[in-house]
Amino acid sequence: MTACDSHQIHDRRKPINSVTFGFRIEEVMATITITTIQSDLHWEDKQANLAMFEKKITGITEKTQVVVLPEMFSTGFSMQPELLAEKMDGPTVTWMKQVAARQKIILTGSCIIEDDGHFFNRLLWVLPNGQLGYYDKRHLFAYAGEDEHYTPGEKRLVASVNGWRILLLICYDLRFPVWCRQRLIDENGASAIPEYDLMICVANWPERRHLAWKTLLQARAIENQAYVVGVNRVGNDGNNIYHSGDTTIANALGEVLYTKAHEEDIFTCTLQKEHLNDIRNKLPFLQDADDFNIQL
Repeated sequence: MTACDSHQIHDRRKPINSVTFGFRIEEVMATITITTIQSDLHWEDKQANLAMFEKKITGITEKTQVVVLPEMFSTGFSMQPELLAEKMDGPTVTWMKQVAARQKIILTGSCIIEDDGHFFNRLLWVLPNGQLGYYDKRHLFAYAGEDEHYTPGEKRLVASVNGWRILLLICYDLRFPVWCRQRLIDENGASAIPEYDLMICVANWPERRHLAWKTLLQARAIENQAYVVGVNRVGNDGNNIYHSGDTTIANALGEVLYTKAHEEDIFTCTLQKEHLNDIRNKLPFLQDADDFNIQL
């Protein structure tokens, strides 16, 4: 059974104001297969971007469970939500549901959403049966004026896939270690376990700060003892800002399993739970972490 065969949503509030979204099945999978798509984007052209990504996703030949697209993949990192935002039943969300169902994958990436009179940079986690969870970017990039156009999120999203727990983040969130921080949680009366096994961060991170991007991805993997997948775009955006990509997959030791700069690329990688557990058991650093709460 793959991650696409059985789904059930369950929400559970956490002290850090997190929500868990996923599905329970009898079997806990020892692996999870992730496909990253590093791509240039058509500036503020939804139709062109959706057509492009549909072609790329359809062309994936490896068997995969989760396909990850960049931040604001349907428009580019635009500060014009008044012109580009859509409702949760709009064309981008509808397209994601259709592609996830047809390809039997979980599809994720962020887009511009209008909800209850507010604009959000919203990451969608779309299951092949049409159900979805979402995360609204918490840390808005004031340097580019994102805070003047969008509303920040107030809770994290931890997705659950066949026993794998996945923390979902967007771009600038990566700079804030407290928001990203791993914690031990009690589940069903059992001993405390790490809240997540994998962190996925989607981004439009410019090349001129690529060292920060690459360093922070590895740092988050090391300090949280989790796999980290960071998916970035390439090419120039509508403001002539160049993005080198540097999409990266790192293990819990911070060792880079994959990275690609300056080129479009589609990469599929299978992550091993046994390797992750071995690191955590040999180096039980999480047990010594401080307890904390975040004031929103």
